[in-house]
Formats: sequence, structure tokens, C-alpha cells
Amino acid sequence: MADLGFPVFDADHHYYEAEDAFIRHVDRRMQNRCMQWAEINGRKRFLVGGKINRFIPNPTFDPVAQPGILDQFFRGRNPDNKNMVELFERLDPISPSYRDRDARLKQLDEQGIDRVLLFPTLGVGMQESLREDPEAACAAFEGFNRWLEEDWGFAYQGRLYAAPYLSLMDAAWAEAEVERVIAAGARVVCMVPGPVPTAEGSRSPGDKRFDGFWGRISEAGITVAYHSGDAGYRAINEKWGGDREFRAFDFNPLNVCLSAEPIHDTLAALLCHGVFERHPRARVATIECGSEWAPALVRKLKKAYGQMSTSFGRDPVEQLREHVSIAPYYEDDIAGLRDLIGTDRVLFGSDFPHAEGLANPTSFVEDLDGFTAPEIQKIMSDNGRALVQPPG
Repeated sequence: MADLGFPVFDADHHYYEAEDAFIRHVDRRMQNRCMQWAEINGRKRFLVGGKINRFIPNPTFDPVAQPGILDQFFRGRNPDNKNMVELFERLDPISPSYRDRDARLKQLDEQGIDRVLLFPTLGVGMQESLREDPEAACAAFEGFNRWLEEDWGFAYQGRLYAAPYLSLMDAAWAEAEVERVIAAGARVVCMVPGPVPTAEGSRSPGDKRFDGFWGRISEAGITVAYHSGDAGYRAINEKWGGDREFRAFDFNPLNVCLSAEPIHDTLAALLCHGVFERHPRARVATIECGSEWAPALVRKLKKAYGQMSTSFGRDPVEQLREHVSIAPYYEDDIAGLRDLIGTDRVLFGSDFPHAEGLANPTSFVEDLDGFTAPEIQKIMSDNGRALVQPPG
């Protein structure tokens, strides 16, 4: 493992949820509308809202993919044209470090990592599955957050910053839940990008109805991390003859080549609907969403501001650079992202222990060729550390 000479902060680590993560603290009377396990044709299946959920091929996570096994595939390299089963090679028994916080701390020491943000694996696919039942979604996510607090903690030993999952499907619930998790020590919360499914239809996350949530986020100085997941954008694929259902690792070249980017549109909505103008201490980080969308967003914001500057309280590109941090994929144009938004807003995220991440998290530094030593320290350490501290 690389010794970088400073405490490394990885902004994208994951746990694999315990099988009762969405059950342990959910009212039994609600579980048939939320999550359940069932044996169907001799196989253990995860039910969400009474339907088999296919977001993750094996939601028991035992066995599980080797960390980083798809590294080269996500760099666009598969010279032998192996199919997905062949690319995964073998599955391993689940490691204790994927489900136990003390085992994870030992693993971090071995990896040369000081602190991490911890995100769900299964959890980021659940909002879309419950979009038609906001009451069940809120019950499920509150129960999940109580499990997360119990098993991982929100700031365990000042090193593991597990992000409770928040949804704006019910604005009053979101405000109450963010109050609760902040009181319990949360320094970052997780949401998936995309329009908010509510009982009245889809809404922008920048809608003023959600100002209670954003106001509490801003007041407390915590970070909202938009992590990739099921944002409901497969409905766009359906219009092109594809499949609406989200399945991790189900490769379809059309999914790769269509232009729809939920994180692009989410940030556009936050900026165009004035969230950072009304809540000047609000901070957003984009995690595992890559950065290829960022230049297009900046171009569009510049054009919109030039066409009608009075539609904004101030320059939206400057707001982006002030309030938003971005964790690029290791295969992205990281130097280009630095030039676009500034070194202070670029984050290191390894996606460990996922198959599409890095087996050796600190090897991310090898993709920072041409960066200065101070820039590398900002990306690999300082910028992430700043996310879990209140802004000055």
C-alpha cells in the first residue's frame, strides 16, 4: 500500500448491508409494504413492496465479488470480450470487514487510510422501488438509519463516517429525520440524484417545499452526498426500447451511450432553483457519479446566465465551484475536472470494496500523474476531511 506521507481520506467506501438492515427496526405491520425475505424456488429473494427486487444480483452478499475485479472493464478494456460472469471470475465468502466496524478499522490501517465516508450498497436502489408508497419508503429508511447507527455509528472513532439515507419523498419526514440523525452525530447524509418522487408527482429537490430540510442541513453545516443509485432514469431507456428495471452489472451498451445524467440534472435543479442562494452554508458532494457530466453542466449554466442573468441571484458556475465537491471516476479526466472547478473541490473515492472500484484504494494516486504534491494532498486527504467539518 502506498505511504503518501499524510492521513488519507477516502470519500467513497462501502459496507455490505446485514440481511436485517431494512427489517430490524421497521414496524412489523409495515414490513409487507417495505422489505422482506422469501424463499422462492429454493432461492432466497429480497422483496420490496411485495415484489422481487433485482437491483443487486445477490443481496445476501455472501458470496460477494472481489474488490476491484472490474477495474480494467471500467477503464474500457476487455480485449477478450468476456461476458459479465467471466469478468467476475470467482465470488468470495464475505469478509468480516464488510459488515463489522472494528474489522473495517483494522483493514483501513492495512490500507494506509485514515478516514472514510461509508455508503450503502443495497440502500441506494430502494427509493425508486418504493416510489409509489412514500409512507412505506419513509418507514423503511428510518428503520435502515437506526440499523446503521447501531451497527456502524455515524462517526465511529472519528474515522468511519457512515451516511444515513435520506429521501425527500415526504418533506416533513425528511426534516424530522435529518434533525434526528444530526443529533445522533451524522456529519454527512446520502441521497440518490434524480427528481424526487412524491405523492403529488415528481418534484425538483430545489423546490421550496424542501427548504426545511435544506435549512437544517445548512444550519448544521453537514454535507449532502448524492451517491449514484437507481434514480428512475431507466424510464428514459424504456423510451428507446430498453428495460426500465435497474439491474447492477447488467451490461447494455445503450445504457452507457445515452446522454441522460441524473447527477447533471440534479445539480442543475439545485442551482437553477436557488438552493445555495437561500441556504448559503449548504454543501453537496457527488459520489460515484463520475465527472464527465461536469463540463456540459458548466457550459449550460454559463449560457443560461448569459441569456438571463436576472434568473439567478448570482453566477451559477461560481455557486457550483463554491458549494459542490466531485469525486471523479479514476478513469475520468481528473486534470480537466481540476481546471473546471478547482483542486479544492476534487475528491478521492475508491468505491472499495465494490467490483467496479479499486482493489488497492490508494492506487488512485497513480491516476494523478502531473498533479503537484500539494494538489495530491488536497485530493487524497484535505478535501474529504473538510466535508465532515462544519464550514468556516
